[in-house]
Amino acid sequence: MMPRSSRFAALIAGLVLAFSMVAMDHAEARRGGSFGSRGTRTFQSAPPTRTAPAPIAPVERSMTPNTGVNTPVRQPQAGLQRPGFMSGFGGTMMRGLLLGGLIGLLVGQGFGGLAGMFGFLLQALLIGGAIMLAIRFFRSQSARGPVLAGAGNGQTSDAQSSNAQVSRFENRATAQQQADTARSFTIPGFGGGSGGGSPATGSEEITLAQTDLDAFQRLLTDVQEAFGREDHAALRRATTPEMVSYLSEELADNAQKGLRNDVSDITLLQADIAESWREDDRDYATAALRYESRDVMRERASGKVVEGDDEHPTETTELWTFMRENGSSWKLSAIQQA
Repeated sequence: MMPRSSRFAALIAGLVLAFSMVAMDHAEARRGGSFGSRGTRTFQSAPPTRTAPAPIAPVERSMTPNTGVNTPVRQPQAGLQRPGFMSGFGGTMMRGLLLGGLIGLLVGQGFGGLAGMFGFLLQALLIGGAIMLAIRFFRSQSARGPVLAGAGNGQTSDAQSSNAQVSRFENRATAQQQADTARSFTIPGFGGGSGGGSPATGSEEITLAQTDLDAFQRLLTDVQEAFGREDHAALRRATTPEMVSYLSEELADNAQKGLRNDVSDITLLQADIAESWREDDRDYATAALRYESRDVMRERASGKVVEGDDEHPTETTELWTFMRENGSSWKLSAIQQA
């Protein structure tokens, strides 16, 4: 009969294998991540939309400098730390008495003489009295309840303020979703609309035309197919130089591993404009895109699929930010994973 420890190890190994098979079944060829530039809003979260209602994390990798000041989050105090028994003035006095008693015993006649005995008793009484004073001091400090109560009230106020901020955010999200009907894309194309985010410093909201929305849908297909073909020239025409560098880096990494990312059959399912704005001579527009595609990783030599599903298309939701300069053609400038 198999020992109990061996059965337990076999069970753990079986569970690990089962979970790994499930993870491989749902694996996607895309490396993922959020990269690129959204101008002054690069490190800000885009407003939620009907296509991407959950909050999206800001861009992780960008050549745009982050000029924002990160305010440290104040952590609530677990409790007032009491000073140690041998710290502070009481500790200093206790250490002095103990040291003095020890020196007295060493230089005196020890316990053999009457003076030494009386000296030792006197020092013991002094030490006992100091201990009693220290105990009373600590008790008087712990009895100061209103100070701690005040601190608790401050934390309660902070929690109430935080709850109020969350409530205001939920109200804004609800209002945003109610306004999505007026500015949602139709399927399979874009219906039209204008951006809705909060204006950043040095930017103003702009309204998009149907030609802009058609360009976004076309870029979705052009960028994906150019990436699958490893067509660097096509990527330079459809994306900003910063995005070309990131995509080229991923292509080079795949080539070094002997792999090729094959992307085909891109179909837009649903899309919304999250926000659109202007900064000096540049226009930006962030769109939430839900699309399906056949996205697999193949061996370069044999063409064998090593990641992804070649038989069934996978569905992806992302935020794509487009940029145009001086009224030129739109280019992809950032991708954020939903």
